[in-house]
Amino acid sequence: MRTINLSSQNNSKFFYTPNVFDYFELMKPRVMSLVVFTTVVGIYLAPYQIHPVLVLFSILAIALGAGSAGAINQWIDREIDEVMLRTKNRPIPSGRVDPAEALTFSIVTAIISIIILGLSSNWFAAGLLFFTIFFYSVVYSIFLKHKTPQNIVIGGAAGSLPPVIGWAAMTGDITLLPIILFMIIFLWTPPHFWALALVKSDDYKKAGIPMMPNVVGEKSTKIQILIYSILVFTCSVIPFFLGFSGHFFIISACFLGIVFLLLSISLIMLPKQRLEMLLFGYSIFYLFGLFLSFIIDRLITGGVIL
Repeated sequence: MRTINLSSQNNSKFFYTPNVFDYFELMKPRVMSLVVFTTVVGIYLAPYQIHPVLVLFSILAIALGAGSAGAINQWIDREIDEVMLRTKNRPIPSGRVDPAEALTFSIVTAIISIIILGLSSNWFAAGLLFFTIFFYSVVYSIFLKHKTPQNIVIGGAAGSLPPVIGWAAMTGDITLLPIILFMIIFLWTPPHFWALALVKSDDYKKAGIPMMPNVVGEKSTKIQILIYSILVFTCSVIPFFLGFSGHFFIISACFLGIVFLLLSISLIMLPKQRLEMLLFGYSIFYLFGLFLSFIIDRLITGGVIL
Protein backbone atom coordinates (compact mmCIF):
# COMPACT_ATOMS: atom_id res chain seq x y z
CA MET A 1 0.00 0.00 0.00
CA ARG A 2 1.67 3.19 -1.19
CA THR A 3 1.43 6.75 0.07
CA ILE A 4 -0.16 8.90 -2.64
CA ASN A 5 1.01 12.41 -3.46
CA LEU A 6 -1.98 14.74 -3.82
CA SER A 7 -2.04 18.39 -4.79
CA SER A 8 -4.47 20.89 -3.31
CA GLN A 9 -6.03 23.83 -5.15
CA ASN A 10 -3.19 26.18 -4.14
CA ASN A 11 -0.63 23.72 -5.59
CA SER A 12 0.67 22.72 -2.16
CA LYS A 13 1.40 19.01 -1.88
CA PHE A 14 0.36 16.57 0.80
CA PHE A 15 0.48 12.82 1.18
CA TYR A 16 -2.40 10.44 1.74
CA THR A 17 -2.20 6.79 2.72
CA PRO A 18 -5.25 4.73 1.69
CA ASN A 19 -7.06 3.04 4.56
CA VAL A 20 -9.41 0.08 4.81
CA PHE A 21 -12.47 2.30 4.31
CA ASP A 22 -11.14 3.53 0.96
CA TYR A 23 -10.82 -0.04 -0.27
CA PHE A 24 -14.21 -0.91 1.16
CA GLU A 25 -15.73 2.02 -0.75
CA LEU A 26 -13.97 0.75 -3.86
CA MET A 27 -16.10 -2.40 -3.58
CA LYS A 28 -19.39 -0.44 -3.84
CA PRO A 29 -20.79 -1.38 -0.40
CA ARG A 30 -24.35 -0.26 -1.18
CA VAL A 31 -24.48 -2.60 -4.15
CA MET A 32 -22.85 -5.32 -2.03
CA SER A 33 -25.61 -5.00 0.59
CA LEU A 34 -28.27 -5.77 -2.02
CA VAL A 35 -26.18 -8.66 -3.36
CA VAL A 36 -25.77 -10.15 0.12
CA PHE A 37 -29.47 -9.82 0.87
CA THR A 38 -30.68 -11.46 -2.35
CA THR A 39 -28.03 -14.16 -1.88
CA VAL A 40 -29.36 -14.90 1.61
CA VAL A 41 -32.88 -15.20 0.19
CA GLY A 42 -31.66 -17.70 -2.42
CA ILE A 43 -29.89 -19.67 0.31
CA TYR A 44 -32.89 -19.60 2.63
CA LEU A 45 -35.36 -20.76 -0.03
CA ALA A 46 -33.15 -23.64 -1.14
CA PRO A 47 -34.48 -27.09 -0.15
CA TYR A 48 -31.13 -28.30 1.14
CA GLN A 49 -28.82 -26.63 3.65
CA ILE A 50 -25.13 -27.08 4.42
CA HIS A 51 -23.39 -26.47 7.75
CA PRO A 52 -24.09 -22.94 9.11
CA VAL A 53 -20.39 -22.07 9.17
CA LEU A 54 -20.07 -23.04 5.52
CA VAL A 55 -23.18 -20.97 4.77
CA LEU A 56 -21.48 -17.93 6.31
CA PHE A 57 -18.33 -18.56 4.26
CA SER A 58 -20.48 -18.89 1.12
CA ILE A 59 -22.19 -15.56 1.80
CA LEU A 60 -18.81 -13.94 2.49
CA ALA A 61 -17.41 -15.33 -0.76
CA ILE A 62 -20.32 -14.05 -2.85
CA ALA A 63 -20.09 -10.64 -1.15
CA LEU A 64 -16.35 -10.47 -1.88
CA GLY A 65 -16.99 -11.53 -5.47
CA ALA A 66 -19.54 -8.75 -5.92
CA GLY A 67 -17.14 -6.29 -4.30
CA SER A 68 -14.28 -7.33 -6.55
CA ALA A 69 -16.48 -6.82 -9.63
CA GLY A 70 -17.43 -3.36 -8.36
CA ALA A 71 -13.79 -2.51 -7.77
CA ILE A 72 -12.75 -3.67 -11.26
CA ASN A 73 -15.61 -1.60 -12.67
CA GLN A 74 -14.29 1.48 -10.85
CA TRP A 75 -10.78 0.82 -12.19
CA ILE A 76 -12.10 0.54 -15.76
CA ASP A 77 -14.29 3.66 -15.36
CA ARG A 78 -11.66 5.75 -13.54
CA GLU A 79 -11.35 8.31 -16.35
CA ILE A 80 -15.12 8.54 -16.83
CA ASP A 81 -15.64 8.90 -13.09
CA GLU A 82 -13.38 11.97 -13.08
CA VAL A 83 -15.80 13.95 -15.27
CA MET A 84 -19.08 12.82 -13.72
CA LEU A 85 -20.37 14.80 -10.76
CA ARG A 86 -21.94 11.68 -9.25
CA THR A 87 -18.72 9.66 -9.26
CA LYS A 88 -15.80 12.10 -9.10
CA ASN A 89 -15.33 11.50 -5.36
CA ARG A 90 -14.88 7.76 -5.71
CA PRO A 91 -11.56 6.39 -4.35
CA ILE A 92 -9.64 6.29 -7.66
CA PRO A 93 -10.65 9.60 -9.31
CA SER A 94 -10.33 11.42 -5.98
CA GLY A 95 -6.77 10.11 -5.68
CA ARG A 96 -7.30 8.16 -2.48
CA VAL A 97 -6.44 4.81 -4.07
CA ASP A 98 -3.76 4.26 -6.70
CA PRO A 99 -5.20 2.69 -9.89
CA ALA A 100 -2.59 -0.09 -10.02
CA GLU A 101 -3.23 -1.02 -6.40
CA ALA A 102 -6.98 -0.93 -7.01
CA LEU A 103 -6.64 -3.38 -9.90
CA THR A 104 -4.40 -5.71 -7.90
CA PHE A 105 -6.78 -5.61 -4.96
CA SER A 106 -9.74 -6.35 -7.24
CA ILE A 107 -8.17 -9.35 -8.97
CA VAL A 108 -6.83 -10.88 -5.75
CA THR A 109 -10.22 -10.43 -4.05
CA ALA A 110 -11.99 -12.04 -7.01
CA ILE A 111 -9.70 -15.08 -6.96
CA ILE A 112 -10.05 -15.48 -3.19
CA SER A 113 -13.85 -15.23 -3.38
CA ILE A 114 -14.10 -17.96 -6.02
CA ILE A 115 -11.78 -20.30 -4.10
CA ILE A 116 -13.65 -19.76 -0.82
CA LEU A 117 -17.02 -20.47 -2.44
CA GLY A 118 -15.70 -23.56 -4.20
CA LEU A 119 -14.24 -24.97 -0.98
CA SER A 120 -17.14 -24.02 1.30
CA SER A 121 -19.98 -25.15 -0.98
CA ASN A 122 -19.35 -26.50 -4.49
CA TRP A 123 -17.50 -25.58 -7.65
CA PHE A 124 -20.67 -25.20 -9.70
CA ALA A 125 -21.64 -22.20 -7.55
CA ALA A 126 -18.04 -20.97 -7.74
CA GLY A 127 -18.24 -21.16 -11.53
CA LEU A 128 -21.40 -19.07 -11.51
CA LEU A 129 -19.63 -16.52 -9.32
CA PHE A 130 -16.70 -16.39 -11.75
CA PHE A 131 -19.12 -15.87 -14.66
CA THR A 132 -20.88 -13.05 -12.76
CA ILE A 133 -17.60 -11.25 -12.01
CA PHE A 134 -16.41 -11.67 -15.62
CA PHE A 135 -19.71 -10.59 -17.14
CA TYR A 136 -19.96 -7.42 -15.04
CA SER A 137 -16.27 -6.50 -15.13
CA VAL A 138 -15.53 -7.25 -18.77
CA VAL A 139 -18.70 -7.69 -20.86
CA TYR A 140 -20.67 -4.89 -19.21
CA SER A 141 -17.99 -2.45 -18.03
CA ILE A 142 -15.79 -2.56 -21.15
CA PHE A 143 -18.24 -3.26 -23.97
CA LEU A 144 -21.95 -2.88 -23.22
CA LYS A 145 -21.79 0.26 -21.08
CA HIS A 146 -20.19 2.31 -23.84
CA LYS A 147 -21.80 0.76 -26.93
CA THR A 148 -25.56 0.47 -26.50
CA PRO A 149 -28.46 2.11 -24.61
CA GLN A 150 -29.46 -1.45 -23.71
CA ASN A 151 -26.34 -1.63 -21.52
CA ILE A 152 -28.33 -1.79 -18.29
CA VAL A 153 -30.79 -4.33 -19.68
CA ILE A 154 -28.18 -6.86 -20.80
CA GLY A 155 -25.67 -6.02 -18.09
CA GLY A 156 -28.38 -6.48 -15.48
CA ALA A 157 -27.92 -10.23 -15.85
CA ALA A 158 -24.82 -10.01 -13.65
CA GLY A 159 -26.64 -8.27 -10.82
CA SER A 160 -29.52 -10.75 -11.08
CA LEU A 161 -27.41 -13.86 -10.40
CA PRO A 162 -26.68 -13.63 -6.62
CA PRO A 163 -29.87 -15.45 -5.49
CA VAL A 164 -29.15 -18.12 -8.11
CA ILE A 165 -25.59 -18.48 -6.80
CA GLY A 166 -26.91 -18.66 -3.23
CA TRP A 167 -29.34 -21.42 -4.25
CA ALA A 168 -26.62 -23.28 -6.18
CA ALA A 169 -24.27 -23.04 -3.19
CA MET A 170 -26.81 -25.06 -1.17
CA THR A 171 -28.01 -27.50 -3.82
CA GLY A 172 -25.37 -27.69 -6.54
CA ASP A 173 -28.01 -27.10 -9.21
CA ILE A 174 -30.53 -24.59 -10.60
CA THR A 175 -34.28 -25.15 -10.67
CA LEU A 176 -37.31 -23.04 -11.59
CA LEU A 177 -37.57 -20.92 -8.41
CA PRO A 178 -34.05 -19.40 -8.60
CA ILE A 179 -34.68 -18.66 -12.28
CA ILE A 180 -37.80 -16.71 -11.26
CA LEU A 181 -35.75 -14.82 -8.65
CA PHE A 182 -33.24 -14.03 -11.39
CA MET A 183 -35.98 -12.75 -13.71
CA ILE A 184 -37.48 -10.52 -11.02
CA ILE A 185 -34.17 -8.71 -10.51
CA PHE A 186 -33.40 -8.72 -14.23
CA LEU A 187 -36.70 -7.01 -15.08
CA TRP A 188 -36.40 -4.66 -12.08
CA THR A 189 -32.97 -3.37 -13.12
CA PRO A 190 -33.95 -1.17 -16.15
CA PRO A 191 -36.64 0.95 -14.42
CA HIS A 192 -34.39 1.29 -11.37
CA PHE A 193 -31.39 2.63 -13.29
CA TRP A 194 -33.31 4.54 -15.96
CA ALA A 195 -35.09 6.52 -13.24
CA LEU A 196 -31.66 7.67 -12.05
CA ALA A 197 -30.46 8.20 -15.62
CA LEU A 198 -33.34 10.61 -16.25
CA VAL A 199 -31.97 12.82 -13.48
CA LYS A 200 -28.29 12.37 -14.33
CA SER A 201 -28.60 12.49 -18.12
CA ASP A 202 -26.26 15.49 -18.43
CA ASP A 203 -23.64 13.63 -16.39
CA TYR A 204 -23.86 10.58 -18.64
CA LYS A 205 -23.79 12.75 -21.76
CA LYS A 206 -20.62 14.46 -20.54
CA ALA A 207 -19.01 11.05 -19.97
CA GLY A 208 -20.13 9.74 -23.37
CA ILE A 209 -22.23 6.89 -21.96
CA PRO A 210 -25.29 6.10 -24.14
CA MET A 211 -27.90 5.78 -21.41
CA MET A 212 -31.47 5.39 -22.62
CA PRO A 213 -32.64 9.00 -21.91
CA ASN A 214 -29.68 10.40 -23.87
CA VAL A 215 -30.39 8.19 -26.88
CA VAL A 216 -34.19 8.02 -27.19
CA GLY A 217 -35.29 10.92 -24.98
CA GLU A 218 -37.25 11.25 -21.73
CA LYS A 219 -40.69 10.31 -23.03
CA SER A 220 -39.62 7.03 -24.62
CA THR A 221 -37.54 6.14 -21.55
CA LYS A 222 -40.51 6.71 -19.24
CA ILE A 223 -42.70 4.49 -21.42
CA GLN A 224 -40.07 1.75 -21.27
CA ILE A 225 -39.88 2.16 -17.48
CA LEU A 226 -43.64 1.52 -17.33
CA ILE A 227 -43.35 -1.54 -19.60
CA TYR A 228 -40.63 -3.08 -17.42
CA SER A 229 -42.61 -2.21 -14.28
CA ILE A 230 -45.54 -4.20 -15.67
CA LEU A 231 -43.21 -7.08 -16.52
CA VAL A 232 -41.57 -7.18 -13.08
CA PHE A 233 -44.99 -7.03 -11.40
CA THR A 234 -46.20 -9.94 -13.55
CA CYS A 235 -43.08 -11.96 -12.80
CA SER A 236 -43.32 -11.24 -9.06
CA VAL A 237 -46.71 -12.96 -8.69
CA ILE A 238 -45.69 -16.12 -10.58
CA PRO A 239 -44.20 -17.87 -7.49
CA PHE A 240 -47.64 -17.89 -5.84
CA PHE A 241 -49.42 -19.42 -8.82
CA LEU A 242 -46.71 -22.06 -9.20
CA GLY A 243 -46.99 -23.00 -5.53
CA PHE A 244 -43.64 -21.58 -4.41
CA SER A 245 -45.16 -19.09 -1.96
CA GLY A 246 -48.20 -18.47 0.20
CA HIS A 247 -50.76 -15.74 0.73
CA PHE A 248 -48.48 -13.36 2.64
CA PHE A 249 -46.14 -13.17 -0.33
CA ILE A 250 -48.82 -12.61 -2.95
CA ILE A 251 -50.45 -9.84 -0.88
CA SER A 252 -47.07 -8.16 -0.37
CA ALA A 253 -46.10 -8.57 -4.04
CA CYS A 254 -49.38 -7.05 -5.21
CA PHE A 255 -49.20 -4.11 -2.83
CA LEU A 256 -45.55 -3.33 -3.57
CA GLY A 257 -46.06 -3.84 -7.30
CA ILE A 258 -49.13 -1.62 -7.54
CA VAL A 259 -47.23 1.24 -5.90
CA PHE A 260 -44.38 0.65 -8.36
CA LEU A 261 -46.84 0.79 -11.27
CA LEU A 262 -48.55 3.92 -9.97
CA LEU A 263 -45.21 5.73 -9.68
CA SER A 264 -44.24 4.62 -13.20
CA ILE A 265 -47.55 5.87 -14.58
CA SER A 266 -47.21 9.14 -12.65
CA LEU A 267 -43.78 9.61 -14.19
CA ILE A 268 -45.51 9.84 -17.58
CA MET A 269 -48.72 11.60 -16.58
CA LEU A 270 -47.16 14.18 -14.24
CA PRO A 271 -43.86 15.20 -15.91
CA LYS A 272 -43.64 18.50 -14.02
CA GLN A 273 -43.61 16.74 -10.64
CA ARG A 274 -40.12 15.31 -11.26
CA LEU A 275 -40.81 11.95 -9.65
CA GLU A 276 -37.69 10.24 -10.99
CA MET A 277 -35.74 10.14 -7.72
CA LEU A 278 -38.84 9.06 -5.82
CA LEU A 279 -39.20 6.12 -8.21
CA PHE A 280 -35.48 5.37 -7.95
CA GLY A 281 -35.63 5.32 -4.15
CA TYR A 282 -38.84 3.31 -4.06
CA SER A 283 -37.45 0.73 -6.48
CA ILE A 284 -34.75 -0.14 -3.93
CA PHE A 285 -37.37 -0.44 -1.19
CA TYR A 286 -39.51 -2.52 -3.55
CA LEU A 287 -36.83 -5.13 -4.21
CA PHE A 288 -35.84 -5.40 -0.54
CA GLY A 289 -39.51 -5.63 0.46
CA LEU A 290 -40.34 -8.24 -2.17
CA PHE A 291 -37.43 -10.52 -1.27
CA LEU A 292 -38.04 -10.04 2.45
CA SER A 293 -41.62 -11.17 1.81
CA PHE A 294 -40.24 -14.45 0.47
CA ILE A 295 -38.49 -15.09 3.79
CA ILE A 296 -41.45 -14.05 5.97
CA ASP A 297 -43.82 -16.10 3.84
CA ARG A 298 -41.59 -19.17 4.19
CA LEU A 299 -41.45 -18.67 7.97
CA ILE A 300 -45.26 -18.51 8.06
CA THR A 301 -45.91 -21.49 5.81
CA GLY A 302 -42.99 -23.58 6.99
CA GLY A 303 -42.08 -24.72 3.50
CA VAL A 304 -42.90 -24.70 -0.20
CA ILE A 305 -46.64 -24.83 -0.88
CA LEU A 306 -46.76 -27.78 -3.25
